[in-house]
Amino acid sequence: MRYNSYIELSQKSLAKNINYLKQIIGPNVTFVSVIKGNAYGHGITEFVPLAEKCGIDFFAVFDVFEAQQAYSVKREGTHVMIMGMIHGEDLPWVLSNNCSFFVSDLNTLQNVVSIAQELKKRAFIHIELETGLHRTGFEEDELPSLVEIINRNSDNISVEGLCTHLAGAESISNYVRIHSQMGIYERVKEWMKKQGILPTYFHVACSAAALMYPESRMNMVRIGIAQYGYWPSKETKIHKLLSDTSQYKRNHLHSMLAWKSTVSGVKYVSPGEFIGYGNMFQTTKQTKIATIPVGYYHGYRRSLSNVGHVLIRGKKAPIIGLVNMSIMITDVTAIPEVTRGDEVVLIGKQGTQKISVSSFSEQLNLVNYELLSRLPMQIPRYVTH
Repeated sequence: MRYNSYIELSQKSLAKNINYLKQIIGPNVTFVSVIKGNAYGHGITEFVPLAEKCGIDFFAVFDVFEAQQAYSVKREGTHVMIMGMIHGEDLPWVLSNNCSFFVSDLNTLQNVVSIAQELKKRAFIHIELETGLHRTGFEEDELPSLVEIINRNSDNISVEGLCTHLAGAESISNYVRIHSQMGIYERVKEWMKKQGILPTYFHVACSAAALMYPESRMNMVRIGIAQYGYWPSKETKIHKLLSDTSQYKRNHLHSMLAWKSTVSGVKYVSPGEFIGYGNMFQTTKQTKIATIPVGYYHGYRRSLSNVGHVLIRGKKAPIIGLVNMSIMITDVTAIPEVTRGDEVVLIGKQGTQKISVSSFSEQLNLVNYELLSRLPMQIPRYVTH
């Protein structure tokens, strides 16, 4: 069965990204590949084997559904860590498969202990601290109770990690807040050690922190957006390029995703006619249009109506009229040779032209994380080399 659009994933680009990031974090730091949000739109079941070929054997997901997807394709010995909420009925699967997971409140910890005892299993937990993001994590006044529960149930609880999440490391405006968080983390870390809690891993760094704050790398980092070939922010990119003067102006991150479709039909429209629904676009001359079988249902935002463009035959073709649920229209008057079946690039390169995820993000006032993660799961993903 042919699909109306498809996504290509470049193994070569991923390898370059991971090699570059490993050089930055150093050889003694565990690289955790974050694959939440369907691997940031790249597809968990497609991405995990690609990353394993690049030497990655530790992945982080948000929930049990994502963990099960990773388990369906991962190699034996590859580890999966769950960072988000786990429902009680899913804990037996988590414990039986030796997943490690974040614990951020006492009620959850007590539930984990109960189920671990019932199953005669050991739970491998990462203690999440509240350090100033004010989202999830143990407050400092909860720590004595936390330690007491862990020590009382040492046969069923193994503390694998001590972690927190930084509040916007991609922006210099959060510099003071980030350093405050790391200060709190270090203080609690030393207190926990004095209580006999000695985790294997200490981790606070996401992609932005790993790139911007060397002291945040510790012995584990959680790399998300950067491994896919995108800078967490313009500030992060500029900081890294300017701080590495020997390689100034070289972009070491390469987008591994391309999104493509085909022209489903072409026709000519007379001057003065409206294109598509409503009256958003009216022709002023004889206009050749090409229809593309992709719309907002497939992740191409409706707000790109009369704003976005695609690549056909190596040239840019503007979107005209409203982007519909499953179809959109482009003006190809300047590309007269366009015909049904021609390749259409929505994201990626064609000839000397390129449409980047960041160009979409700027037009839509979105972060690239949001655009990528909204690419529907049903779009097929194919690996290229």
